[in-house]
Amino acid sequence: MAEDKKSKQGQINIELDEATAQGIYSNLAIINHSKSEFIVDFVSIMPGVPKSKVKSRIILTPQHAKRFLNALGDNVRRFEKAHGEIKDYQQPPMPINFGPTGEA
Repeated sequence: MAEDKKSKQGQINIELDEATAQGIYSNLAIINHSKSEFIVDFVSIMPGVPKSKVKSRIILTPQHAKRFLNALGDNVRRFEKAHGEIKDYQQPPMPINFGPTGEA
């Protein structure tokens, strides 16, 4: 009984509903920050469509943003080790005018 409690202490129970599991496509991330948080807006821009909407916004503490950066970097390294280098194709700069950057 004590071992069951000990093994469950370090676990987190996470639920993923069907709609969230489908995911949201994004080909642009806009990142802003203030002294207390990082805001990442995920956008899907399609050719020929003059206006795009933010599909998802994630707000992180600076500590979680750094952990996310490290975790994403680690996953990219493991992906490239298994599948080869990810090519970064240069695209012409996109004019983006979302107004001034926010500050919390």
